[in-house]
Order: sequence, then C-alpha cells, then structure tokens
Amino acid sequence: MSWQMRVEHSTGYRYASPVLSSYNEARIIPQTGGGQVTLEATVRTEPAATLYRYWDYWGSQVTAFDLHGPHTELVVTGRSLVRTAAEPARPEPPSWEALRGDDVGDRYVEFLRPARFTPDHPELVAAGRELAAAHDPADFVLAVGDWVRERLTYRPGTTDVHTSATEAWKRGEGVCQDFAHLALVLMRAAGMPGRYVSGYLHPLADAAIGETVEGQSHAWVEGWFGDWWGFDPTNAVPAGERHVVVARGRDYDDVPPMRGVYSGGTSSSLGVTVNVTRLA
Repeated sequence: MSWQMRVEHSTGYRYASPVLSSYNEARIIPQTGGGQVTLEATVRTEPAATLYRYWDYWGSQVTAFDLHGPHTELVVTGRSLVRTAAEPARPEPPSWEALRGDDVGDRYVEFLRPARFTPDHPELVAAGRELAAAHDPADFVLAVGDWVRERLTYRPGTTDVHTSATEAWKRGEGVCQDFAHLALVLMRAAGMPGRYVSGYLHPLADAAIGETVEGQSHAWVEGWFGDWWGFDPTNAVPAGERHVVVARGRDYDDVPPMRGVYSGGTSSSLGVTVNVTRLA
C-alpha cells in the first residue's frame, strides 16, 4: 500500500562574518519514478535567491542558486507532497554467473566499482564473496544487511559525512549512511551492482493520518538482480511506503543534500530538521 506524505526539510548555516557571495546546490526534491510520484515541490532560501533546476548525471533533481549580497545566515527549506511506492516484490533473480557477465558489467560498471566512500578492502571483499557463495542473489541482499548490522552499532555522532565504509567498519559504529556504504562494498565485491539512495524516512509504521512528526534524513541501498530492488540495511526492511527517494548515486559524495562554496568567515550549522506528515 502506498502512502501520501508531506515533507518539510530545512537546513541552515551561520557565518562568523558576512558572506559576500556563495554558490550552492541542494538535492532535496523527491524523485518521480519507480512507483513514487512527487505531486508538489518548492524550495525557498533566506536570503531570497533566484533558483535554477536541473537533473544531474545520476538523475537527481538539483536546485542551484547563488547569493551576492552580504549575509550572516543561510536557510534553505524544501517542501514537497509525495505519493510513495509500496514495498516492491523482489525480482526473480538471474544466476550469479549471469549477473557477473559482460552485459551486466558493462551496463552497470559505475555501480560495481569502488567509490570515494565505498573503497575496496581485502577483508570486506572476501566477506562479500563468501556471502554470495552461500546465497542466491535475492537472499544475498538480506544476508548482507544481517552481516552489516552484526558489525555496526547505530550510534549518532560517531561518524560524519566524510567517513568511509572501511572507517565505520573498523570503529564498529555509525549511522544510516555508514550502514549503506558498508553494504555496498560487500554487494559490489560479490559482483552485484549496488547504488546509494538518499531521502527521508517516516519513523512510524502505523503513522496516524494528519499527524506531523519529526522524520529523518535517511540512506539505504538498491541492488540490481534482474531489476533494482531497495533495501534498508539499518532497519532490516525493504524500501517501501515510509521511504521517500530524493537522490541516487555511487555513494554519499554523489547525493549531498547541500553543497556549496562561499567567500567569507567560518560557518557553523544551524541544524537540519525534517518534518513529515502522512496524509493518506
């Protein structure tokens, strides 16, 4: 069963001295596709700026803007109305032999190779291949999730957006993006294309209609075995009606909610808030 949700995402920065100019990109508009439909979407900035939208190489919608007047704070707020996709059925998987063939390898090469936050590591490569030897491709994704949760403790504040899968694995703790990064290393090592998904998660499976609650910026993975299938390794559930897809890529480096450069003093975060309301 699909849901309809309203999402409000706000993020901001404060600067030690006035910023004279800045150039920014925001990836906070949910995607349409794969059963998910974005019905409305707006982005507002304070100070106000002229906004430009484009789709990046990975198919994510980017809101770009620049500011050229002195300002000591920047707040970016995205509001969207989304009909989410119901939990998908797992595809009928091909054999590992077919999955590792040239056709798949050529088509999805970018989702099979290491990336900035999903580098190779001999022990992780061996673990991924060992799991693949014991499971067919569909069950392999679930086994990867189990393996990751046995080795990572969910603990906010112990890693940041620059932490790689290997670093989180060695620490034994992290947040959703670390769970997703570590899962992707194992999937790719086994020969399964895997991509990183960023978006939002409604925290309540039995959410009341019309009630606004604090949501979460979230990350999960999609594996390709005959078709793309989303799985949330942090929560051990398939990606479904509570998940709102915003961006996809090889790892976090392809999908940051905010990215920019500016001329001025040092910055500090005003924090990120995500509010979600189930409407249907």
